[in-house]
Amino acid sequence: MSEAPDLNPLPEQLDVLIIGAGISGVGAACHLQQQCPNKLFALVDEQANFGGTWRTHNYPGIRSDSDLFTFGYRFKPWRGDPIASGDQILQYMDEVIHEHKLGGRIHYRHRVTKAQWLSSEACWHVEILHAPAEGNPVVRQVRCQFLWMCQGYYRQAEGYTPDWPGMKDFAGHIVHPQQWPKDFDLSGRRVVVIGSGATAATLVPSLAGNCAHVTMLQRSPTWFATGRNANELADTLRELDIPHEWTHEIVRRKVLHDQANIQRHCIQAPDAVAAELLAAVREALGPEHAHLADVHFKPAYRPWQQRLAYVPNGDLFKAIRTGLASVTTGQIDRFVPEGIRLSNGEILPADVIVTATGFNLNVLGDIAFQIDGKPLDFAGSVTWRGAMFTGLPNLLWVFGYFRASWTLRADLLGDFFCKLVQHMDNKGVRSVVPRLRPEDQGMTLSPWVRPDNFNPGYLARSMHQLPSQGDRAPWLHLQDYSIDKDELPAAALDDGSLIFN
Repeated sequence: MSEAPDLNPLPEQLDVLIIGAGISGVGAACHLQQQCPNKLFALVDEQANFGGTWRTHNYPGIRSDSDLFTFGYRFKPWRGDPIASGDQILQYMDEVIHEHKLGGRIHYRHRVTKAQWLSSEACWHVEILHAPAEGNPVVRQVRCQFLWMCQGYYRQAEGYTPDWPGMKDFAGHIVHPQQWPKDFDLSGRRVVVIGSGATAATLVPSLAGNCAHVTMLQRSPTWFATGRNANELADTLRELDIPHEWTHEIVRRKVLHDQANIQRHCIQAPDAVAAELLAAVREALGPEHAHLADVHFKPAYRPWQQRLAYVPNGDLFKAIRTGLASVTTGQIDRFVPEGIRLSNGEILPADVIVTATGFNLNVLGDIAFQIDGKPLDFAGSVTWRGAMFTGLPNLLWVFGYFRASWTLRADLLGDFFCKLVQHMDNKGVRSVVPRLRPEDQGMTLSPWVRPDNFNPGYLARSMHQLPSQGDRAPWLHLQDYSIDKDELPAAALDDGSLIFN
């Protein structure tokens, strides 16, 4: 996708500055424009175009790992298959931007480097580095009342690759999916993809047939669900010429209903769910390879303790069944010139090694924050409903769901933010900050995400950078849409946990 033009200069004074023009930022702009039309706002993004993850990730086969009836915005009907390619998602977002006339609001190649809150002025002073495609970088200064953090939660510029022994000895090419080379020709090459999550499960079938052979090397298995990339209810409603808006809402509710039942079933009967998932994998692998299910696709953790990866149309298992791909489970001892040596002594030959090993957390956009001249101690704060933080005024961070569609929470927080802004306008106040009430002092604190609830490696590596949560509302970060959908819209703003000035 070509670079988007910067249609208007970035205003120096704003009511709201939205940081990030990905799925969260574009959605935030739509909510703000519709619900608070009197507010002056702008979006900034360091990329050359909109899309966030869907722009920066261009490895083969890039697709959603959530259905688009819930990953899509609630206000914009999805008309395609449930699992969409990166290009389809970008086209969907492009339509949203044009339909809501947001082009002039988005400023590309603008990276926020510093943000300082001044209580005496009740506003943020933001420093932004504008790096135009041509010409020298320019530092811009913006004052705004609110910061709406929509930059996602991991660094787009670099993925996470462990430092294995012998990596410099490997004679081939090592690449992380986030830095996939343009026009990377794998013809005739042996490829090893290290990883077992959604990225690896996407890459392996996409590479199969386009290289000599591809092997998925996993340290431990992941739970996979497989099925046809279609939604029968959506197909039926479309055949009946039901309006797209109705179809989107009906199917969205049905998908959420089914997901809630699956999550409940995973908690109440994990063994039964595990048996069902394994049976589906065996069927997808076929009789000759069914035995691989218990060897390579039976994790030690219970289903849903980590995100349940979806394999549309069983393409990963088809690639294994046809012999174009294979899977190996084991520990890496070291890289060697000809490939990877495992701890059992086996050598996996490779010409290309792909490290689909996760990403690095991006905490509040890696921006240098100050509050009245003092550096922000973000890890020392306590979260208010997973969106605001003690000691951090006039800021809302969109942090989506790990085991449900990110956009579900982005939509909820869009409504909440607009409700908060309207509330403050009605009270005639300019700042708001969460503060522990007397009855909250001394409450038990726990990590931003409890390890017994969700425990992927990227969180474990970065939990020390993140705020704590409490043991009661509104200080909880539950990561549960079924609770948030009722509690966030009804969240009390005058219960003493938010201080208005």
